[in-house]
Amino acid sequence: MGETVEKRYRVGGMDCAGCAAKIDTAVRRMPGVEDVSVSVTAGTMTVRHDGNSDLVAIERKVTSLGYSVFQVAGRSPAEIPAANHAHQHHDHTDHDHDHDHANHDHTGQEHTEEKATDALEGLHGHDVPMAGPWWQSKKGRLTILSGAALVVAYLIGHLVPAIAAYAFIVAMLVGLVPIARRAVVAAFAGTPFSIEMLMTIAAVGAVIINAGEEAATVVFLFLVGELLEGVAAGKARASIQSLTTLVPKRAFLEEGGATREVPAESLAVGSTILVRPGDRIAADGTILSGESSIDEAPVTGESTPVRKGEGDMVFAGTVNGDAALRVKVAAAAADNTIARVVRLVEEAQESKAPTERFIDRFSRYYTPGVVVVAALIAILPPLLAGGAWDEWIYKGLAMLLIGCPCALVISTPAAIAASLSSGARRGLLLKGGAVLETLGKVTAVAFDKTGTLTEGKPEVTDVVAFGLDEAEVLKYAAALETGSSHPLALAILARATAAGITLPATTDAKALGGKGIAGTVEGQPVFFGSSKAAGARIPLSSDQTARITALIDDGKTVSVLVVGDTLAGAIAMRDEPRDDAKSGLEELTEAGIKIVMLTGDNRRTAKAIGKQLGIEVRAELMPEDKQRIVNELKRDGLIVAKVGDGINDAPALATADVGIAMGGGTDVALETADAAILHGRVSDVAALIALSKRTMRNIVENITIALGLKAVFLVTTIAGITGLWPAILADTGATVLVTINALRLLKPAK
Repeated sequence: MGETVEKRYRVGGMDCAGCAAKIDTAVRRMPGVEDVSVSVTAGTMTVRHDGNSDLVAIERKVTSLGYSVFQVAGRSPAEIPAANHAHQHHDHTDHDHDHDHANHDHTGQEHTEEKATDALEGLHGHDVPMAGPWWQSKKGRLTILSGAALVVAYLIGHLVPAIAAYAFIVAMLVGLVPIARRAVVAAFAGTPFSIEMLMTIAAVGAVIINAGEEAATVVFLFLVGELLEGVAAGKARASIQSLTTLVPKRAFLEEGGATREVPAESLAVGSTILVRPGDRIAADGTILSGESSIDEAPVTGESTPVRKGEGDMVFAGTVNGDAALRVKVAAAAADNTIARVVRLVEEAQESKAPTERFIDRFSRYYTPGVVVVAALIAILPPLLAGGAWDEWIYKGLAMLLIGCPCALVISTPAAIAASLSSGARRGLLLKGGAVLETLGKVTAVAFDKTGTLTEGKPEVTDVVAFGLDEAEVLKYAAALETGSSHPLALAILARATAAGITLPATTDAKALGGKGIAGTVEGQPVFFGSSKAAGARIPLSSDQTARITALIDDGKTVSVLVVGDTLAGAIAMRDEPRDDAKSGLEELTEAGIKIVMLTGDNRRTAKAIGKQLGIEVRAELMPEDKQRIVNELKRDGLIVAKVGDGINDAPALATADVGIAMGGGTDVALETADAAILHGRVSDVAALIALSKRTMRNIVENITIALGLKAVFLVTTIAGITGLWPAILADTGATVLVTINALRLLKPAK
């Protein structure tokens, strides 16, 4: 028994849930296969096997069912946790620079292989639905041929009535032979009750009872229905794939002082590109020089352009505003943010939601049940009540067609796929249907503070002068902090730079664990740190203590500066709340959801921010404390979502019913959590929950449409009002209605 290996395939010609179920059943029965997940909407299949499976046989099996298949990429699950684990220890800046190494190999491979896939699909005569015009697809051509044969049969029937019956049988066979072939292959592969099998039985039965004309028409209508399903499935798929068209095809590469135009996908990590004002950025990267406002709406849905300068990350597909930028490429084309979003959504569509699983199981028993009921309708009335055989066999055949479970089976995945795509376009990423389903039931949301409710970057709010003036206080403090990468140090340095202060040199600077930093500036010993440590060097007056305490009570971090034997002053800093934090939290409260802030920060700071935002606060928590509190909330019967930045919140994110990562979609955030909010808006948490509720409503509507139409036609068929034509229209109509209803989710909520 070898190690479990995961292989991913593109499957062409799949356009309804029945297709996915047939492929799933057939591949699952192959030796060595441990698990299979198939997504109609993404057009993908992932196979987990023991490493000894005959992959060629698996591909041949899928091809024999009438689909094209081509391997694109795969990692062994053993590698995946290792990748995740490695990421846990980076901070955000590290990720941006080295996430490209983690996935570069296989995604590059996927990129080239996808092109090969398209070529291969052409060989098989299949294509991904709506890859081109519908009439060029295999199903399109078959439908046109079947329709033409039907028209010819009608003409022959009028001209030579004696051979009309045979003309219709020939017309029927044009469409039925490919359908029957698929039915037989599916039956041998473990799906005896496929829609093709029901269709074949109904059409052959109709010919036996001399309803050849209807049989031919029903086959044609069935093909039209399949084609419409393909068009609808293609539309749902295209909505997420269209994101990839945002990335420009060409880029301006800087090499040896010269600039030349190259294909964007040829850009290597570490190369430098020039982005002109008004151009789309061709790759994820870091700005080397220039400052500009960047429109990130295409990637994150953020409507206002973001000001970015040297050292800031930019994403492929976003639009550069008013100045030229030089950008160092941080990710290969196949691994940029948009490609990762598309890949996440595709993988998410493969993981089934609980409702979807239930309906899959239901349809497994439902279809054979329909066959039994149809047989009883055809046999019992003539046997027991002396009914006419022809009439009741006809009704039984109509029942077979009404019973097709297609609309019912697709009701959930169609809605979930549309929803995942719609979310991704607004910067809301969800890892699968189960997450989407759980989100709508959330009754409590626990937020991290730093980087989630706040910007995550402290700012200097007050410079207090005691023994020296404000500019001097800032000068000495900034001189000591030079070279430090601590967020508080960066805030002080940023303030000194903004004030135009020239910093003197520092010698002997050393950090004093938990107290502060000491060194020599301009020949004087300088200490900068906590008020308690400063007080141990020089006593603070009651007035000075009162001013410092007032700042601390405001939730600010206060560091005190001692120069020589003078208490020089103090600097107060605070991580300010995000602009939309208050309104975002109010939206959740209005929806009746309990909100709480869980933070490792000190109690005073947390309370001050909590008071500003009107949220319950639990402070001074270690990662395991956050996890414990999430567990307590769950024990109280609440469905808990945890929102954090994905690093120190990892245990709590994993424990919560739904973990939501905040921020720029770094690898850590995306891998730890179930969902991610790419542009860090607090209001997007409420948007995620609203999207889930809309989706669940849509699924209920879909199931109602599917079962409602069947119930109506069941009654009318037994009553003799409707026959085979309306029966197939009921099934096709329901499938198309359900898909169209699901596609409504692609539009943003009003």
